[in-house]
Amino acid sequence: MLQNPARKYRPFPQVDLADRRWPTQTVTAPPRWLSTDMRDGNQALIDPMNAEKKQRFFELLVKVGLKEIEVGFPSAGATEFDFISGLVRSGKVPEDVTVQVLTQARRDLIDRSFDSLEGAHRAIVHLYNAVSPAWRRIVFQMDRADVKNIAVEGAMMLRDNAAARPGTDWQFEYSPETFSTAELDFSLEVCEAVMDVLRPTPDRPLILNLPATVEAATPNIYADQIEWFGRHIRDRDSVVISLHPHNDRGTGVAAAELGIMAGADRVEGCLFGNGERTGNVCLVTLAMNMYTQGVHPALDFSDMDAVVKTAEYCNQLPVHPRHPYAGDLVFTAFSGSHQDAIKKGFAAQEAKNDQIWDVPYLPLDPEDIGRDYEAVIRVNSQSGKGGVAWVLQQDRGLKLPKKLQAHFSRTVQALADESSRELNAEDIWQAFQRTYRIGSEKRFELVDYEETRGAGGERVFTGKIKDAGTERTVSGRGNGIISSVLAALRADFGVSLEVVSYSEHAIGKGSDVNAAAYVECADSSGRTVWGVGIDEDVATASVRAVLSAASAAAEGTAVAAEDAAPS
Repeated sequence: MLQNPARKYRPFPQVDLADRRWPTQTVTAPPRWLSTDMRDGNQALIDPMNAEKKQRFFELLVKVGLKEIEVGFPSAGATEFDFISGLVRSGKVPEDVTVQVLTQARRDLIDRSFDSLEGAHRAIVHLYNAVSPAWRRIVFQMDRADVKNIAVEGAMMLRDNAAARPGTDWQFEYSPETFSTAELDFSLEVCEAVMDVLRPTPDRPLILNLPATVEAATPNIYADQIEWFGRHIRDRDSVVISLHPHNDRGTGVAAAELGIMAGADRVEGCLFGNGERTGNVCLVTLAMNMYTQGVHPALDFSDMDAVVKTAEYCNQLPVHPRHPYAGDLVFTAFSGSHQDAIKKGFAAQEAKNDQIWDVPYLPLDPEDIGRDYEAVIRVNSQSGKGGVAWVLQQDRGLKLPKKLQAHFSRTVQALADESSRELNAEDIWQAFQRTYRIGSEKRFELVDYEETRGAGGERVFTGKIKDAGTERTVSGRGNGIISSVLAALRADFGVSLEVVSYSEHAIGKGSDVNAAAYVECADSSGRTVWGVGIDEDVATASVRAVLSAASAAAEGTAVAAEDAAPS
């Protein structure tokens, strides 16, 4: 890299638009959308789509809700031509969907493009030629007049071909390619020359597509260019201003959003930003950005995983796990502080009286795009107690008390450090079962019991408990089931515990409900032990929780009270 890049590169000039209005605008409605996945996107693939993949991608675009779809470049070769003509004649283009094809301004290519659309009920023919100084000087070695003449002659060919084929509702699009690096006055001049030929009206407008063929400036400059053009183009109500942003600077989405604020009516792009070099603007991101601002984009991504799967199959390109809205990890938190905030946010969301989404770190409810909440929080060595508690709640329905969350998170942290990998829900559940002796071998196992009332009104626990595999009959008295079990443990096994805290909750809903009980105890030395019990009966769950804590105390796995305090 150069120490002084100004020796080689120049800053892009500002647009003289002192009274620009776009910064104060708010997007309140979606633009017209055009997918160019099957043309611009397909041209950027290492292995272009075959007919089967193209057909599958077309069906995906229709299902998502695209009403304008650029289906190819028919003059590029027989494969493109045959697919487009076959699609048109197959009857698989819905009545409310308009197909579009792209052509350069040459008679043979334009004729071929019209031939491919023979029989279409409605179609857009998209004409383009590059107009910027670098292309005029380096690529074509032409002056302004020569370049404008190419556009005018191409427009005449569009007009004449359409007139000769009255069976189709023909619409036209013209792109002054490389608009973003061209002189604004010259782009305007060329577009109005095309309008002179095609004579658009408010009822039959001409699409003027203004591409950032190479993104060469900050998004605000593109917005200035769009606003300037919209102010100066004549018969504004007879043209549709369309955007085609590329992503060379990584700001294609921002450029499109500001361009819409600047007055554009239409956006061309690809799903997940596929396209040449760094790609076209991502229609998924644009649409979902609108959605999170309360504006329905008129596109349906409620099954985002299916959209991703189809795009990956057809393009043979992976969608990045961090791709906005669509990536596998975009709603996932590993960090302990993030997990804690998200967990609290979900709890607050459930308690609210309104439906307005307000969860920290999550700008979108994952359920809106078909994602569940299980993957929102995932656990590795960076995770905290909130993340562990979330996984157990989502996967097993367990709502751990805060101090128990802190106690168990130390076990999980040690396991994550030891394994040096992400821990899945099953890893965490197995560790929880081992730590609190659920469904596994422990010192004290409940065989059977009954609870009765004594002569003085106290509760009497009589039961059979296995002590290291040996069954014994025990009994104890107290003011409740827990205190009577503790009395039995003290009298028959010499285990002395005092209850510090106790909680319980139902797992599930309806008739198929279990109960979970959690008990925090202090042993005779003042050290803390935890017990967990799960059973169909809440009283039995409580007994199991006490025996779990007693086993921990008897096996010497108590922890110091200060170590068990929540962090």
